[in-house]
Amino acid sequence: METIQLPVDQEQRVKLPWGSFALCVVAYLFGGTASTLMATYLPVAVPQLLGGKASPAELDQVSAWVSAAFLYGWMIGGFVFGPLADRFGRVRALVLATGLCGGGMLATAFAPNEYVLFLLRALTGAGVGGILLVSTVYISEVWPVRSRPVALGVLATAFPVGIVATGGLASGFSDWQIAFGIGVVPVLVAILIGLFLPESGSWQQGKRQTHQPSLFSAENKANVISGAIIFGSVLIGLWGIFSWIPTWVQSLLPVGQTGQIERGITMMLLGMGGILGGIASGFLVAQLGARQTLLFTFAGCILACGLLFLTNQSFSPVIYGELALVSLFFGISQGSLSSYVPTLFSASIRATATGFCFNIGRLFTATLVLFVGSLTTALGGIGNALVLFSTAFLIAFVAVYLKSERANE
Repeated sequence: METIQLPVDQEQRVKLPWGSFALCVVAYLFGGTASTLMATYLPVAVPQLLGGKASPAELDQVSAWVSAAFLYGWMIGGFVFGPLADRFGRVRALVLATGLCGGGMLATAFAPNEYVLFLLRALTGAGVGGILLVSTVYISEVWPVRSRPVALGVLATAFPVGIVATGGLASGFSDWQIAFGIGVVPVLVAILIGLFLPESGSWQQGKRQTHQPSLFSAENKANVISGAIIFGSVLIGLWGIFSWIPTWVQSLLPVGQTGQIERGITMMLLGMGGILGGIASGFLVAQLGARQTLLFTFAGCILACGLLFLTNQSFSPVIYGELALVSLFFGISQGSLSSYVPTLFSASIRATATGFCFNIGRLFTATLVLFVGSLTTALGGIGNALVLFSTAFLIAFVAVYLKSERANE
């Protein structure tokens, strides 16, 4: 299996476009905040929207639908913004995605009931899906080849930085509606992207090509399938765990304890571990190669999740360290995959194919997240249910190993 090297003359023309990189990083950061802010406030927001009269089972079901709506929106955004970016340009697509993310967050603060909240979380998710896809593809095209894995690894760290910001918001604001007012910032960032971000030269060159390969053409089919299995499996494990970790932490605390501080610190630790992992991913890929980095990372995810969820029956400070270890491996996985998947495809199909690989797993993830409540009951605790989600990293490990073996035959 070969990767696509971007044109050398493109690298010669574009030297470290820091301004473009900064705008993509800020947009990516708010993708992280938008993704996890509601998860942090679920224990207080959902009861408020339901009037404080719902049973624990109803609260769990509505919370599951909130998470699922976001993931369905994220999936749709990833599928839609890929073709948009290939047809109309990376910059226009990124403006629309960033504006949609910010607008959805702002509107969430005024949601009158759970049904409107479902819709707004789906729209916000669509914006986040577009941001993560288009900004990754854009940087992979405008950044010089030699340092591109490091740049994409740093870009990926912006997502956990947004998670850290989520923890800060949760610790500083008990009112979830005030916290969602932060959505005004990505709206402003969208305007700046439209004004100052130059279009990708690789995309412009690809538009001039007469041959436009399809997503499942002979030259793309194998890469699309393997990329979707690997990234989709990681996504199922990562999102299932991230969405329910605050609820898991709450379940370990004594009855009646609000858990606001513990949940806020949890999200900040997840973010900081992800930042370090994302930064490390670029250097690991450069030194070890994509295959060894991914195999090491997925093995680490499996072991760290087992340690966290199987050895803790009540809350203690040890959990903070174990959470940081889990997020470190999560960060390495996201940084490594972000630098790896776009290189599998040519510029004319890159955003569409990368979007497919990034988002097909969200269909299964959004559906599986709905069953966390049922799994919790069947398996005897939310920790055991999250262990089951972590086995998705084993699927990713096997897929990387088998793909590499076939490539060597």
